[in-house]
Amino acid sequence: MGGPLGAPGGAPARAGRREWTALGVLMLPLLLVSMDVSVLYFAIPEISADLRPSSTQQLWIFDIYAFVLAGLLMTMGSLADRTGRRKLLLFGAAAFGTASLVAAYADSPETLIAARAVLGIGGATLMPSTMALVRSMFRDPGQRAKAVGLWSGVMTGGIALGSVMSGLLVQYFWWGSVFLVNLPAMALLLVLGPFLLPESKNPAPGRFDLLSVPLSMAAVLPVIYGLKEIPAEGWHTQYVVSVAVGLVFAVLFVLRQRTAASPLISAALFRGHGFAPALTLNLVSSFAVMGSAYFTTQYLQAVLGKSALEAALWSLLPSVLIGVAAPVTTQMVQKGVDRAYVVAGGFVVAACGFGMLALAGTHSLWLVLAGAGVLAGGIVTVMAQMTDLAMGAAPVEKAGVASSLMETSAEFGGALGMAVLGSIGTAVYRHGIPASAPSPVHETLGGAIAVAQKLPGRTGAELLEVAREAFTDGMQAAAVTGAVLLLGAAVLAAVSLRGIRVRETQE
Repeated sequence: MGGPLGAPGGAPARAGRREWTALGVLMLPLLLVSMDVSVLYFAIPEISADLRPSSTQQLWIFDIYAFVLAGLLMTMGSLADRTGRRKLLLFGAAAFGTASLVAAYADSPETLIAARAVLGIGGATLMPSTMALVRSMFRDPGQRAKAVGLWSGVMTGGIALGSVMSGLLVQYFWWGSVFLVNLPAMALLLVLGPFLLPESKNPAPGRFDLLSVPLSMAAVLPVIYGLKEIPAEGWHTQYVVSVAVGLVFAVLFVLRQRTAASPLISAALFRGHGFAPALTLNLVSSFAVMGSAYFTTQYLQAVLGKSALEAALWSLLPSVLIGVAAPVTTQMVQKGVDRAYVVAGGFVVAACGFGMLALAGTHSLWLVLAGAGVLAGGIVTVMAQMTDLAMGAAPVEKAGVASSLMETSAEFGGALGMAVLGSIGTAVYRHGIPASAPSPVHETLGGAIAVAQKLPGRTGAELLEVAREAFTDGMQAAAVTGAVLLLGAAVLAAVSLRGIRVRETQE
């Protein structure tokens, strides 16, 4: 059961109704996988009251999904190419649905942690498999660009939607409902997938290199862990050591890929014209998205005083531009505008979004939302174009690995953005807090709010105002840094991508 294989004269066949219907089926699990990154945002208090996890268990309940997902992406991408993308996708859907059911009715913290880990395994199979199938179903460059744009928009929007969905479900049902919502989509995929999705895999994959699997996880997980903890806890020794250990294993992993007879990640991928720049610029894009989100989510709640659900609902407004940006810029590329200038323009637009955040005060709701929207619109333009470029540059037989590398670069970029911009914001925040203030006030704005609530009248209000101004100053400094970085990325894109054309077909 194949996808479009080719057309007379060597031109790639155009996808038909079946392929576009299959894309719609693929979008549902992709949306849910991306939502699961943030779906526990409002459910954690209910889970804590019901299951009574320790502080360490609560941390693992929240983080284990993202850690397992990030650690297994490269492995699952390689497996997809070797065993078949559709086969692994359906396996992942079954695992994801089963784990969702177990998580919904978990009666202990240990059970929920285990279920979230299996959800991470399922997510790691679903994400690269969906993108690889898009690559194999849409051989026509124009159609593939549109499909990739939809894929990128769903992926980005799902993270924002997850927290809102969580809040609404927990408000009207119980915390397990945030997991049960996954079941219909996974069931639909399992029923329709065998009929709509073509099977595709590498016809000559070689022997699977088992040693590369633990090396890849040892390279990814310590770095992601350290970078995620640094914004909240500071540059403590254990987090710096964690990142350093991960980087050592990353070197060992690269050496293994260069010497193994059948490596997990083929060096031939990086010889594809445009693949390496696409990975780098995708990382920078994720850096900007997660780095800005670190501040805007706190700004809405802690500075403006919105409830968590109100903040999540307000944060949906910037997502509107996501649905417009990718299709418009895809049309520009198809009409002959050099991709280098489209991507550079996306980075400049995103830098303007950071510039708007740099101008925000402590009562700038609409300016912050507008800045976040402009930034998101610019970045989704870049991410859609870089995904299309990377997948077009990769041979079809390596599509799973190529997709997993793009996702892994996004994970690294997001963690790095939160660490770097978060650290800059924290440093400026602490500099703005009077030395005489209690210790919790110096740590975080949340600590300042907790202290201010215990102080009488005007004293608490004045402390809170100082803390909010200090946080806003930190956000401004981080935004200026982000804007400068994105302007640098715009120059890099204009230089490194100039003249690159995605291959017309890759059989």
